[in-house]
Amino acid sequence: MLGTMLKGWTTEQRNAVIAAYLGWTLDAFDFFLLIFLVTDIARSFDCSVAAITWAITLTLALRPVGALLFGRLADKYGRRPVLMVDVACYAVLGFATAFAPNLWVFLVIRALFGIAMGGEWGVGASLTMESVPQGARGIVSGLLQAGYPSGLLLASAVYGLLYPYIGWRGMFMVGILPALLVLYIRRYVRESPGFRRGAPVRRTGTLSLLREHWRLALYAMLFMMAMNFFSHGTQDLYPTMLSADKGMSHALISTINLIAAGGAILGGLFFGALSQRIGRRRALILGALLSLPIIPFWALSSSVYVLGAAAFAMQFMVQGCWGIIPAHLNELSPPEARGTFPGTVYQLGNFLASYNATLQAELELAYGSYGAALSLVAAAAAVFIAIFAYIGREAREIDMVEYAAHHHSP
Repeated sequence: MLGTMLKGWTTEQRNAVIAAYLGWTLDAFDFFLLIFLVTDIARSFDCSVAAITWAITLTLALRPVGALLFGRLADKYGRRPVLMVDVACYAVLGFATAFAPNLWVFLVIRALFGIAMGGEWGVGASLTMESVPQGARGIVSGLLQAGYPSGLLLASAVYGLLYPYIGWRGMFMVGILPALLVLYIRRYVRESPGFRRGAPVRRTGTLSLLREHWRLALYAMLFMMAMNFFSHGTQDLYPTMLSADKGMSHALISTINLIAAGGAILGGLFFGALSQRIGRRRALILGALLSLPIIPFWALSSSVYVLGAAAFAMQFMVQGCWGIIPAHLNELSPPEARGTFPGTVYQLGNFLASYNATLQAELELAYGSYGAALSLVAAAAAVFIAIFAYIGREAREIDMVEYAAHHHSP
């Protein structure tokens, strides 16, 4: 099935997919560095863990600003140049985090990082989905979204190998590496065919765009809220849970997160490809519901081996659902604003879920266990994803290149 979907690709199409995948991987890498360092940063700034979780909240809350800003620029000037600017921004801000002298400066830098992070997904996804063949969108969607757990995998590896030698500030200095991707995009990536074939996008304001398509926008935002609670609710404080609830060493925490990231990558590819055969909605429902029986083993077990296996299985389902989203959202989006709409509704949903880390920290105080807090959020998110997928629609047969060109014309 994979070979059939990837048959006959041009160099231009492969380079677009590589650039978007690496863009999301390295963006997620810079984000996930923080989740391994929450306790250390709190100790360095002499504050509580809950105070540091506000950095995660601010990063997530401001991602819609980046989606709006970079998305509108991408619809006006093209996906490729805006993607280069965005990658450079998040790399520099990730690096700057290492030099924060106190908590308040740290929070400001991570908030600005959130703006840059918010721009990458929508611009990269539109560049890719408008470039690849229709029959390959499912597997490419899974590959593109696999960039997110690939970033977690990379952050886990850097944490396991380098942290004892370079500390938390050195970890963020490594975050400058994504800037090298700009050189690759500049040399090897062309603009998406959907944008090249059409005239410049009509001058529709973002609020006007959302108002014109308000039913779809509202549905997509709520759907993405549930999806982001599912993802961040099972990842952001999972290392903290393994440390606080299970008393694990940093090496063991890194190992379990590496295992989970492997499951996430495979899940995204599997469900992305599966959605091309059985439909986006059915695949989403399947992945969400299959996660429910895994939750007790994933969060409440005392066995290292059970936790490792359950972490793999849980992220296989979580990121399996996410592997469908790049294709699904781009297919549903208004073609005249595909650079803006998918990223904006995704990040507005992310904004609605941005309180996740702080919420789970507060639930831990109420229930005395991070495991219980993570379980409650993950189960609720899975149920809502299944409901939203069931009541929604899909458009996986749409020809995005021709449709985009038609709707870009005056």
